[in-house]
Amino acid sequence: MQQRTHVRCGRLFTGLHDHAPAQHTVIVENARVAWTGPTAAAASMSASDIELDYRAHFVMPGMIDNHAHLSYGNALTQEDIDLYASMEFRSLRAMAAAQATLGAGFTSVLDPACAGLVTPAVRDAVNSGLFPGPRITASGRALTSQQGLYDWYPTWVGVPGTSTGVMASSLPQAIDVIRTQAKDGVDAIKLTMDGIYSRQRGDLVAGYTQQETSAMVEEIHRLGKLALVHARGREGALYAARAGVDVIYHASAIDDEGIAAALSNGCHLCPSLTLLLNNLEFHQPTDPSASWWPPIQAREMEQASRNLRRAHAAGVPFIMGSEAGFAVTPCGEWNAKELEAHVRFIGFTPAQALRCATVASAKFLREAADLGGLAPGKLADMVVVNGDPLADITTLQRAEAIHAVLLGGRPVSPAPSNWRARHASEFSQGMWNRLYDRDTVRSQGVRRFAVEETE
Repeated sequence: MQQRTHVRCGRLFTGLHDHAPAQHTVIVENARVAWTGPTAAAASMSASDIELDYRAHFVMPGMIDNHAHLSYGNALTQEDIDLYASMEFRSLRAMAAAQATLGAGFTSVLDPACAGLVTPAVRDAVNSGLFPGPRITASGRALTSQQGLYDWYPTWVGVPGTSTGVMASSLPQAIDVIRTQAKDGVDAIKLTMDGIYSRQRGDLVAGYTQQETSAMVEEIHRLGKLALVHARGREGALYAARAGVDVIYHASAIDDEGIAAALSNGCHLCPSLTLLLNNLEFHQPTDPSASWWPPIQAREMEQASRNLRRAHAAGVPFIMGSEAGFAVTPCGEWNAKELEAHVRFIGFTPAQALRCATVASAKFLREAADLGGLAPGKLADMVVVNGDPLADITTLQRAEAIHAVLLGGRPVSPAPSNWRARHASEFSQGMWNRLYDRDTVRSQGVRRFAVEETE
């Protein structure tokens, strides 16, 4: 007889319903759910079976973050992401980020953009059993045009080879990149539909035409890969939805035409509001962007809330993703804040947010057929919580609330890394935050320097 694990739950949220009944049991066999139901009706344990006693806790499926940049190193600047750390160091750093994310209760991650093949390498290392980590679905470099997100640098610099983006300014170039990435074993391919370039009236310009977008998405799907799109603007979201992409990240300015196209073509929205929200709630006057960035973020939050509420009410499907990986969204710290953002700004109930983060978000993972709630036959990935996220969705953001994490029915405890320690090669050599002209120096005073005389 196969050894079974009997997971005793104080309350069990399977992700298949909105409620969490008390005193239920999950029976796990061969890493999969064999049975769920009232503990009183559970099969008796054999001598070789294992019992995990979580009768004082809330048990739910492992959460899924469909927008986590594991390789970014919790970056302070875009240059920190693209230029300084070696690919080898980025891979090790991404492994630490993956483990921090797992420790926060996220048993699966989709990383939509990295330099080189960093995240696919981490995925393969985890799947080979070299290191503990979450289940990872991985992309490579995101395709961009001159109007796209990843063309940050002046034209005379271009898009560096170490960047998380790759320049594909023509359709033949884009098709070549798509085919190369498919050959290299990525799970998904990301297109950057807009960046910061806008028309005079403020509308972001789509990085690719409708014809180019549709042709790229057709080729991505022909090769059996997921088509992901970054699109904050109205035009980019519309082109992506018409092309039938799988996931549109952000979609802050999506309009009625884009919503209708998304519904017609089965597109999913992944708002990733946590980055915006943290920028607004955490920024300090000393941050280099403090004078200009927060007002822009506030306007986008208002726009996103208005448009995404309409999309949700219309029935457009949503998935969950936090955009972890920046200094303001460190991996493992704020991933669960995206659930709160769905409740506060899009109109989800806590139960809907939980189901989105555990069941709906499984659709585009490598293991999609094996995940999606605690049902017989599904992988027994679970998170054990101190508290009730149905009553308070912010519970999941507290480190002490994550009592245990199970992969395939087995508790995992990846060794914590010294996440705040940074290597000198990870970031630019910042020198000054301001210009020290005479007026500035007068206003803040001068500390006179003198050399001490020594014998």
